[in-house]
This record gives sequence, structure tokens and C-alpha cells, in this order.
Amino acid sequence: QCQLSGLWRNEQDSLMEISTLRDNGDFQGKYLTRVTLSGGCAHVSPLKGIQQQPGEGGWPTFAFTVRWDKFSNATTAFTGQCFVDSGGKETLTTMWLLREAVGSLKEDWKATR
Repeated sequence: QCQLSGLWRNEQDSLMEISTLRDNGDFQGKYLTRVTLSGGCAHVSPLKGIQQQPGEGGWPTFAFTVRWDKFSNATTAFTGQCFVDSGGKETLTTMWLLREAVGSLKEDWKATR
């Protein structure tokens, strides 16, 4: 069984800590990104999400958002699934969508990555 709670590290050396996973699937934690839009140092930002409980023999899917607190006017939504290999190693696979604030509707085309 895959457990989302705990400390996770990605390929860019950013860290995610899921500190609370409730029985209904809600979770919260913090994200320490090493990749910033401003090119500055690492920053901690809050995250909130939900895990879909898997069916029998399945792996859980999940989604969470990160509000890039205090250093960027952007929010990112992540969605993914947790897997466990035959050796017991847990892996999260995710896709993300980042939205930056822009000054006008005319600039909307460049706000999402």
C-alpha cells in the first residue's frame, strides 16, 4: 500500500512533506521548491490536497495545490498517482499546471505553463 504522508524529493531536489492524511483522504503539508520563477533561493509554501482511496489492489490517485507563498504571484495544481515497486519503493508520478497572475485579460495567453 502506498502512503502519501511523509517526505518526498523530486528530480529537481525540491521537497514535499505531507504531514496530515485524514481518513477521508484530505491532506496538507508544505513544499520546499528549489526551482523558482525569480531564480532565487529555496522557499517553503503551503500545500493542500486530497487522495482518492484506491479500489482493491489499486494504487491511489491524488491532487494538490501549492500557493507559492511570499515569493511569487502563482499557484500550481498537481495531479498524480502513487505506485510501489516489487522492492517496496514508493514513487509518485505527477503532472502540474502553473498559473501566474497577469495584468490584463489580453495577457491571459501567457499566464499558464
